[in-house]
Amino acid sequence: MNSFENFGLRSEILKSLNEMNFVSPTEVQEKAIPLAMKGSDLIVRSKTGTGKTGAFLIPILQGMGSGDRMATLVVLPTRELALQVFRVSQEMAKHTGIRSVVVYGGASIDRQIRELRRNPGIVIGTPGRILDLMKRGELDLSGVKFVVLDEADVMLDLGFIDDIEYILSKTPKHKQSMLFSATVPEQILKLARRFMGSPQFLKIGAEEQMTVNTISHSYAVSTGPRKVPALLAYINEYNPKKSIIFAETKRGADRLCKVLSSQGYSATAIHGDLSQAQREKSLSEFRNGTQFLIATNVAARGLDIMDVSDVINFDLPGEPFVYVHRVGRSARMGNYGNAFTIVDENELDDISTIERVTKIRMMRIELNQEPYLDVGRNVGYFNDSRKNGRQTNNNRFPNRSSSRKPPRRGDGRYNGGRRSGNGNKPSW
Repeated sequence: MNSFENFGLRSEILKSLNEMNFVSPTEVQEKAIPLAMKGSDLIVRSKTGTGKTGAFLIPILQGMGSGDRMATLVVLPTRELALQVFRVSQEMAKHTGIRSVVVYGGASIDRQIRELRRNPGIVIGTPGRILDLMKRGELDLSGVKFVVLDEADVMLDLGFIDDIEYILSKTPKHKQSMLFSATVPEQILKLARRFMGSPQFLKIGAEEQMTVNTISHSYAVSTGPRKVPALLAYINEYNPKKSIIFAETKRGADRLCKVLSSQGYSATAIHGDLSQAQREKSLSEFRNGTQFLIATNVAARGLDIMDVSDVINFDLPGEPFVYVHRVGRSARMGNYGNAFTIVDENELDDISTIERVTKIRMMRIELNQEPYLDVGRNVGYFNDSRKNGRQTNNNRFPNRSSSRKPPRRGDGRYNGGRRSGNGNKPSW
């Protein structure tokens, strides 16, 4: 199938898709939309950046009428992802008369209540705020016809499983449910067995392929103080067009933003200490031309921004799967991208661990860091994974067979021959 017209969609939906430059469905859209339009429950395992948002919104809009009220509930793990899906739903539904509302923590609940009292057709939100609104009697799910759990594995990791089960328990038994996830662990399957009928299971892409094959992976060893020289050398040599740089801590993200600004680069930061208005401002600046977004892991999942050319790990992620989530911000919707990581000599074993677990190859590149050594000494930035000049977490990747507690809720290239994305496809 090479056109959305072949799905038999209503003309008003096709009009919106054409205006959004949606011409050819992605693999997940091609496989999921026909089944969803038939009313099937779905469990879809698909990597990030493959077009999952369109895969559930398009058939839902096709199955709804302009008079439907509170007919669809979409649950997502982060406010950024909720806002993103909300924006897409507005664009896709603008000729249908179907209204959406987005609810999430960190924003005015009174305003969200006012929006809910206008009886929108689609409610999009994060588990905590949805639960709060339900307990206040402002969100009644008894008439829901469609339920979507997006990024289900992230909600599991963030400790939302009990909230999700409670929310689902308040929806009608007879409804259509769709679950999308990059991985499908046993706990998600148990959830599906409890709240779904006989779901169709779609596996998009090879199971062992954790990242898209349009990302090239590289790393460099920091030879100067505090990794800043390696970062500046990479930027100077490879000239990344639009990049997300991941730092380990909120303080480190702020300081790194100041470093780049002091060197004449446009940069903005996003992390959990910022207010929602500040986070949205940072994202708006990045979308509208700022070259660098410095982020903690709050941005590792869910952000869908056009034309991110490079993801840079200034600090090595805490485990291989976090690496996968981070680099998935690049190479969206078939575009090409680059993932670059800065390491110390004593972190080289961790590079091997990432390669083994994620089944990728990372090429070591050499950078001329000498011109930037004084910057590293003078800018006042320190690598937060160090203390008193000594690495404090020598075992960054513990044995994966051991049990580990989920993080707290709410925080949530090959060398040479670079390829650039075509930039023509929308990245939902």
